[in-house]
Amino acid sequence: MNIEILDDADAVARRAADIIAAEARAAVAARGRFTVATSGGRTPWAMLRALSLQENVPWKSMHVLQVDERIAPVFHAERNLTHLCASLAAPGERGRAQIYAMPVESPELDEATERYARTLANLAGWPPVLDLVHLGLGADGHTASLIPDDPVLDVTDADVAVTGEYEGRRRMTLTYPVINRARQVLWVITGEEKAAMLARLRAADPTIPAGRVQQTRALVLADRAAAVS
Repeated sequence: MNIEILDDADAVARRAADIIAAEARAAVAARGRFTVATSGGRTPWAMLRALSLQENVPWKSMHVLQVDERIAPVFHAERNLTHLCASLAAPGERGRAQIYAMPVESPELDEATERYARTLANLAGWPPVLDLVHLGLGADGHTASLIPDDPVLDVTDADVAVTGEYEGRRRMTLTYPVINRARQVLWVITGEEKAAMLARLRAADPTIPAGRVQQTRALVLADRAAAVS
């Protein structure tokens, strides 16, 4: 695992946008498309806004998936999709990536996870290998919606699953198998409340969910507040 420490959350967001843009250009040159799964959060929304304003991004060949999503109605303020679409909106042709929403409105969530898994396979082959997975880190050590003590941590035979209730809502999430197959994992971690868990992540501590994500192709972007340990 490599780590870059930047001054603040804004610097992290800008650097993450630059990395995603560069990975998109490389993937399109090599394979004709770029598949990226993104997580939610204040710094990631700033990251996507910065990305949407970049000139040299192959938007028409860029396929944006969700790492996780709350089970909530369309356009709900708690939905990652609401902020994802707003953050990537931009004038003209920029920011017009194709976005694939997790179907959390479905009354049949098990079928919905299978449907999203098929979307992954249609875009990234079988088994799906995403070009880049962007992850955050919770103060409790969770990443994506891989939540401490939830049965979702033990899913090995599906790329998408549904969690139990966490902070008031169930979630749909990518699981370890598909995350760990990704060509690149980009961690975006900001805030002093993440410092203790960042130290455990860097140590690949398997007792926290984040510590079970593969580190051989991982890059951490952290601000100075999160990197103090």
